[in-house]
Amino acid sequence: MRIKIYQINFDRDTARAKFMGLSQLKDDVDSSSYDEVFSGDVDCGNLEDVFARFNTEGHPLHRGHSLSVSDVVLTENGAFFCDTIGFKEIDFDESKTHKPDGLLKIVYVETNRPPFVSEVSNDLKSLQRAVDGHIAPVYLGDGTILMCNDEAKLIGMDGNRRLGDSTIAGPFFIVGEDGEDFRSLTDDEIQRYMKRFAEPEQISQQEVEGDMGFISCTY
Repeated sequence: MRIKIYQINFDRDTARAKFMGLSQLKDDVDSSSYDEVFSGDVDCGNLEDVFARFNTEGHPLHRGHSLSVSDVVLTENGAFFCDTIGFKEIDFDESKTHKPDGLLKIVYVETNRPPFVSEVSNDLKSLQRAVDGHIAPVYLGDGTILMCNDEAKLIGMDGNRRLGDSTIAGPFFIVGEDGEDFRSLTDDEIQRYMKRFAEPEQISQQEVEGDMGFISCTY
């Protein structure tokens, strides 16, 4: 299920609408007061599943607080306001919303799931959260880097994808690099790595445990 989540930014909340239900609002929902805090694919079947997911485990790329009243979830079927009871479909102008400067556009790859395009903040805490631990770079030789969990195999994370003669365990993402810092992926790079990692792979724990060396970047 492809979704985006929006939450009201206190600094732009002139109507004091954050955490208020629809019946408490004097005017229509003000799209310009919202920040995009998540964009990606989640293993959810409906909005109730989304609510449960983002109030328990959340998601490594989520930049906001737990899903609450006044938040908006955008799906392929429309925009839905998280009300005091359930969700209500609303008119919502995504073009008026905001998101932080400096986000990195990435291809994100989870175990047993297709990849998706998303964004991550360019700071150590956010990068580590994206892979659920200490980050380890694998330079792919084309101006991109595969960022994975440095201890994934040691702590028993499931195998995710194969890369050359190596296996990658745990979630990882592909990001660009310019020789000095990370950068967003280009459209061509996104297309390349969405295709490269399109199919989930079945990797046994025995195979993961047998591959504790350096990760090969050739494929």
